[in-house]
Amino acid sequence: MTEAAKQEVLAAAKKLLDAFAANDLDGYFGSFAPEATFIFHSVAEPLRSTAAYRAAWAEWEKAIDLRIVGCTCFDQDVRFLTPDVALYSHSVRVEASTTAGVEQRKERETVVFVRQPDGGWLALHEHLSKDPNP
Repeated sequence: MTEAAKQEVLAAAKKLLDAFAANDLDGYFGSFAPEATFIFHSVAEPLRSTAAYRAAWAEWEKAIDLRIVGCTCFDQDVRFLTPDVALYSHSVRVEASTTAGVEQRKERETVVFVRQPDGGWLALHEHLSKDPNP
């Protein structure tokens, strides 16, 4: 794919991650298609829509006072399956505050982005796993 398309996907990923780091939930969840799916190592069942993920997030906020304190990504990669479907992967270090204190996690993530009719990119799937490297 073109360098321009790669930069568009990286910009969409940055927008998603910046919103996540800033606790901008409307911006964060707005970066996903409504029918997006989510597989997280810390959640027993897949979340089958953005609405389901947002509802789970609201429960985490209520139960453990979840707040994101920081988010740093590195080792970014973009691969295109088609001109309109891109795989974005990276490693991420997340700091989250809960009633238990501040926790830091290092994880790896793959996000499938799909080009929209207006030319923008939305995330259609997210898979998060623990990073075994310290």
